Amino acid sequence: DNNVTRFVVLSKQSHEITGNDKTSIIFSIYEDRPGSLYNVLGIFQKNNINLTKIESRPSKKGLGRYLFFVDFNGHQNEEVIQNILNEIKENTYFLKVLGSYPEFKLNL
Repeated sequence: DNNVTRFVVLSKQSHEITGNDKTSIIFSIYEDRPGSLYNVLGIFQKNNINLTKIESRPSKKGLGRYLFFVDFNGHQNEEVIQNILNEIKENTYFLKVLGSYPEFKLNL
């Protein structure tokens, strides 16, 4: 009953702002030390933006190097989100915006 599959539709065009959007990013921090991830995630808290998913995967670039996949509320073309992405870029080794899309709410 609790099993849910997440499907993704890819497009080369950006989706317009709906007012109920999510954005997905990938980033890597400079070094594995206490507080590094906290400092990046604190940027969202400081701007009152809710994270809806965070996942880490080894980057295969060395021990202690991870890629962080993050989904959060908001659209990449909104001013507050653009400011957040710029601040994250300044505080990370690597940042890739995967895209923004309308949020889908599953009613179980």
